Amino acid sequence: MQRLLSAALCLLILTPAVASAWGDDGHMMVTRNYVYYMTNNAILIGAEFDKIVSILTVTAVLAIAFARARRLLERAVAESAAARDISRFLAPEVVSRVRTSERAMAAGEGETREAAVLFLDIRGFTALANALAPDETIRLLTEYQARFAPVIRAHGGVLDKFLGDGVLASFGADRESTTYARDALAALEGCMAEAARWSDDRLRLGLEPIGVVGAVGGGNVVYGAVGDADRLEMTVIGDAVNLAAKLEKHTRQAGVPALTTAAVYELAQRQGFRPARPVRRLPGEHVAGTPGPMDLVAP
Repeated sequence: MQRLLSAALCLLILTPAVASAWGDDGHMMVTRNYVYYMTNNAILIGAEFDKIVSILTVTAVLAIAFARARRLLERAVAESAAARDISRFLAPEVVSRVRTSERAMAAGEGETREAAVLFLDIRGFTALANALAPDETIRLLTEYQARFAPVIRAHGGVLDKFLGDGVLASFGADRESTTYARDALAALEGCMAEAARWSDDRLRLGLEPIGVVGAVGGGNVVYGAVGDADRLEMTVIGDAVNLAAKLEKHTRQAGVPALTTAAVYELAQRQGFRPARPVRRLPGEHVAGTPGPMDLVAP
């Protein structure tokens, strides 16, 4: 293509010059006098040769520039596609944090904040998974995560990780929030409504309904990077995480699908949370792994 372009350009420039360089007697007028060449229809061999060299040089430079630009464009498109794929494996908040950080992130760095942690789990998942084929189990988990992850994000939650059939999300851990308890309970309430819809959808398809339970814990957490030099992971740790996991397990003993502490519930109300339906209060509950009885609320 570049050679054809060069030939075409040469012909476009040389054809008029050659056509006009014929004298009245039918002979081509060739001169070595530059002044005569500039003032008459004559050909100066050196000048025409310089034109050809110039055109070929410019064409070569442009061809190289276009080739490099094309490679850069292809690389940019490939890197953009890779970035989109990578962002699917990371929470958007983590991606944003990495992009805007002024220095490289390192393991062991963390920030302490007041936050809420939401934990979801499928009740009886182990027995259910044993009864399903491996690909059916993966499809079930994919549908489960696809249904509940958007609900959590819609209320400002950050999906920390998927733990098999467990989902761990935080509110107010990645950045300070004055509504973290309200947002977490609104997300828990939304997840319980989505769980009911999921069971109804499965019943209409003739499938066994799925029981999803959840809990919210609140308090001080540490949000930061853990791992080593080769692989880092942003995570949330602290008493609120442990409490949410213990409350989720306590839902079976309490016979309710969702739990939180009375302290978190009252804080959420002060932050503007208004439950969609009446809540059930469970005073003096003994939750396994906690030091003493605590007042709970079943949203």
